[in-house]
Amino acid sequence: MTTPDHCLSLVRAADRPLGTARYGRMFAGLDPLGVASEQLTRAGDAGGICDAAAVLAAPGSHDDGREAAGWPFFGQLVAHDITADRSPLTTDAAAPRNARSPRLNLETVYADGPIGSPFLFDREDPDKFLLSADGADVPRNNQGVALIGDPRNDVHLFSLSLHVALLHAHNRIVDRLRREGVPAADVFDQARICLTWHYQWVVVHDFLPRVVGAQLVEEVLSEGARWYTSSPSQAFIPLEFADAAFRYGHGQIRYAYRLIANGPQVPLFPDLVGFGPLPADRRLDLAQIFDVPGQPAAQRAKRLDGRLAAGLIGLPAQVTGGAYHSLAARDLLRGETTGLSSGEAVAAVIGAQPLSADELGYDWPHGTPLWFYILKEAEHRGGGDRLGPVGGRIVAEVLIGLLRADPVSYLSLEPDWTPTLAAPFGVTDLLIGRDTGARARIGAVDV
Repeated sequence: MTTPDHCLSLVRAADRPLGTARYGRMFAGLDPLGVASEQLTRAGDAGGICDAAAVLAAPGSHDDGREAAGWPFFGQLVAHDITADRSPLTTDAAAPRNARSPRLNLETVYADGPIGSPFLFDREDPDKFLLSADGADVPRNNQGVALIGDPRNDVHLFSLSLHVALLHAHNRIVDRLRREGVPAADVFDQARICLTWHYQWVVVHDFLPRVVGAQLVEEVLSEGARWYTSSPSQAFIPLEFADAAFRYGHGQIRYAYRLIANGPQVPLFPDLVGFGPLPADRRLDLAQIFDVPGQPAAQRAKRLDGRLAAGLIGLPAQVTGGAYHSLAARDLLRGETTGLSSGEAVAAVIGAQPLSADELGYDWPHGTPLWFYILKEAEHRGGGDRLGPVGGRIVAEVLIGLLRADPVSYLSLEPDWTPTLAAPFGVTDLLIGRDTGARARIGAVDV
């Protein structure tokens, strides 16, 4: 099939922005909330309103959500793919810059490809990613530092395991393309396109419906966005998304996880912290965190209720650098330093019923920080399993909007496209794969 000219640059790193991509405002007319940092720190610290420890200590308490435990980590992978704010936590609101291109293009996995990032690829077979000798870890230098497209994907066992799974997925696609007779010069590009489009499809059709509800996803797909508009040359990440709504996943992370069937519960932090070689006794069976057909149900994500697990209230120094040890405090402070408005103000703009004082469970004198509001809205408007009207609207419009602003995404080039690797297709097919005999090639982008 002849390829349109605009398809020829699907995988070229030269198409990225020359400088850092920008952040912006989704609701630019709203005033910053303005809460004292001391109050935010108290709320997010041990014993504060965001600490789940006291609630879970009560007899008969539990915090299981409906979705499998792996979904917030998949969300973290997506966040790393489209955002990388290198600024300090206390930066001025006008200063943050995004070191990632605002595209769901697996930049964290591919970086600059075999030419620009040769250390990621097998020297004997540069179409494929290099892995550790046993295939369970990424390659590392002699000090144990990951040779990886984004060092943040080595922060803990779960992000690393998903990253490794994507490397294997790419390598499997390379093998399949070769079996299908694709010319050697085209194999890498087609494999990258194939994996990226399947990943994008999972974001839209498997991930988003679980996070915001299928009805809102269909509405944004069919009717377009109401509040987020972005063109290919002006794509940006809203601060309301990066510093509030898409940090919802912090509220779904559990204190401890089972890594293998019938194995013990292991605390996420500090036991599963990354930034070093993966020990043999710390290998994760992905069927323990995602529901795999024909296997027992996976562990569940934590229920969304405005509280974070103890391991996130007291993060290890390897993760924080020694400052702001509470992730809840960091989330609250980040929203303040980037000048986010209150949750009530955003609810008023989009026409959503605001949360009551009883639902919020805490007296914020001048309005509720957007991040905390979105978590409590998920508890009371989303049953603790998905985002409510404010959080859901922000997340759905931004992720779908970024795909529409990307001229080489499946949603821009072929919006009715469906996966070619397997049918039906879902996250476990992306990360684990199954041999269905389906083709790996995507006809519209054959080169």
